[in-house]
Amino acid sequence: MHKPSLKSFSIAIFLIAFLMLTSGCDIVPGRHMRDQAKFEPAEVSLLFADGTTSRPIPANTVPRGEWYEITSNEAFYTGTVDGALAEEIPIEVNREVLLRGQERFNIFCSPCHGRVGDGQGMIVQRGFKQPSSFHLERLRTERPGYFYNVITNGFGVMYSYGARVKPYDRWAIVAYIRALQYSQGAPVEGLGPEDLQALENVVEQ
Repeated sequence: MHKPSLKSFSIAIFLIAFLMLTSGCDIVPGRHMRDQAKFEPAEVSLLFADGTTSRPIPANTVPRGEWYEITSNEAFYTGTVDGALAEEIPIEVNREVLLRGQERFNIFCSPCHGRVGDGQGMIVQRGFKQPSSFHLERLRTERPGYFYNVITNGFGVMYSYGARVKPYDRWAIVAYIRALQYSQGAPVEGLGPEDLQALENVVEQ
């Protein structure tokens, strides 16, 4: 009986390993594993009676994931309620939220709108278009959803911050804008003794 040589055995092992490694791959030039038989969205199909591959969602399907969050909390994610701009800020506004809003506002908004929201940011001082002051009566009475919508989608020469600022932070900014607006028109009667004294000192100077 002929005994196989070490060389023949090595060649056999190599061929087996090669076949195992390439058995799942298409080695035809120009072809890839991603090129598989499949239907593209809205492609015509002869399988279904309506002639389309896109199938309707079965009845009583329960949504999950991000889309579910968006549709179940419309005001928070879109700034609207039943298609109308939200009249209220849909998160609890407290000191933590205002401080977060101040931080985000100073980073993303103040270069154009200024630290106090008067539209005199550094970009404007260098010759670029001035945005409206948040202290105009028109904007002082505007709905919170309006500001959220502008942050999300942009307005005029202002581009969208939807991909840069998360929904929670957008509302925090809106809350801080409200605080800025109030700070520029707060009634003196609402100030405490220390604040009144500080105001009097400023006036005297």
